[in-house]
Amino acid sequence: MAEPRPITHRRVLNIALPIVLSNATVPILGAVDTGVVGQLGAAAPIGAVGIGAIVLAALYWVFGFLRMGTAGLTAQAIGAGDRGEVAALLSRALIVGLGGGVVLILAQVWVFTAAFAIAPASPEVEAMARDYMAVRIWSAPAAIAIFGITGWLIAAERTRGVLVLQVWMNGLNIGLDLWFVLGLGWGVSGVAFATFLAEWSGLALGLWLCRAAFAVPDWRDWPRVFDRVRLWHMALVNRDILIRSLLLEAIFLSFMFLGAGFGDVPLAANQILLQFLHITAFGLDGFAFSAEALVGQSMGRRRPDLVRRAALVSSGWALAVALLLALGFALAGGAVIDVMTTAPEVRAEARLYLPWMVMAPLLGVAAWMFDGIFIGATATGEMRNMMLISAAIYGVAVLALAPAFGNHGLWAALLISFAARGVTMALRYPSVERSAA
Repeated sequence: MAEPRPITHRRVLNIALPIVLSNATVPILGAVDTGVVGQLGAAAPIGAVGIGAIVLAALYWVFGFLRMGTAGLTAQAIGAGDRGEVAALLSRALIVGLGGGVVLILAQVWVFTAAFAIAPASPEVEAMARDYMAVRIWSAPAAIAIFGITGWLIAAERTRGVLVLQVWMNGLNIGLDLWFVLGLGWGVSGVAFATFLAEWSGLALGLWLCRAAFAVPDWRDWPRVFDRVRLWHMALVNRDILIRSLLLEAIFLSFMFLGAGFGDVPLAANQILLQFLHITAFGLDGFAFSAEALVGQSMGRRRPDLVRRAALVSSGWALAVALLLALGFALAGGAVIDVMTTAPEVRAEARLYLPWMVMAPLLGVAAWMFDGIFIGATATGEMRNMMLISAAIYGVAVLALAPAFGNHGLWAALLISFAARGVTMALRYPSVERSAA
């Protein structure tokens, strides 16, 4: 096996920065979707696109394990120099993604009915939302398969390809939004068709970006692709990531539901402040992804020293970004709140809880980075178990703090769960290095 490339700061930044830029394009698309239907002069289209997009995002989010699992497994295969397994993993990811999308298409009637039973809307909004989802669901195979392609590209340190893919999809989506809705007058269906075409074109571009894998016959080595042992290992890794993600989602959903119990103003303030957490995620994701790729490759080479080097260099940059985010929130958080709302009572309420946002990047950076490290090491069972412990700690913190301190107690409990994830995974990190040896 050839001597591995050194794990340098430049290498980490080459992986991380395109992901940060890619993340920045996501809220732009949401704003354009809302703005375009807002030009129709009625509230119902805005609500329909909002509800429809949330329902489909939640469905696709369930398959988020495909990105993370594919990244960790592929990075290890790259590190081990197993070209055949690298190509076979891409084939497996595409099969899972396309198959998952087909299942959603077949189950769309039951899925949509269940969604509106949980979150009912007015008849007009529900009818428009069903029209929107009835179009977009047909691109589910493409949208989910792109998760696998993204993970594969991250593992290969080709995050510029991820950026190109994201910019292409969002740019095409925005252009078609304007044409279909404002130019052709297709209304809500126009937004859906724009996303449908953008996602299928994104899959085509993603396959082209992965063309090196298809240039050799290994990708269609079906005995290897459908090898029972490898498939079972992939299934276990993805199962653990899914359980971890569901627990994390349960924490955030309970946070929103419990916050609603404190009244409309605190609920609105919490919704605004959660955008600060989204900004934090946009800033730190790139470095977590760099850990996935570099730790995974180091695991494949059976080099504990390189695992540690990858973890330290990636985490050092993440900590620097977390400090900058905390400083930015402290200095400019009030101005950001004022941009997000004009309601004086919501502005005042959000400022009361702004100190929690200043602390969030600092308390959460370890959790973000250890997620990336453990995914790269495919130590997903450990990650799942630490998430179970952290969720239990969050539950205890909510019961102890929310009744006494109200919304402050709720924010404290959420940040305690971040810290608990970081601490518990830090305690298990030595097992990652041992497994590399």
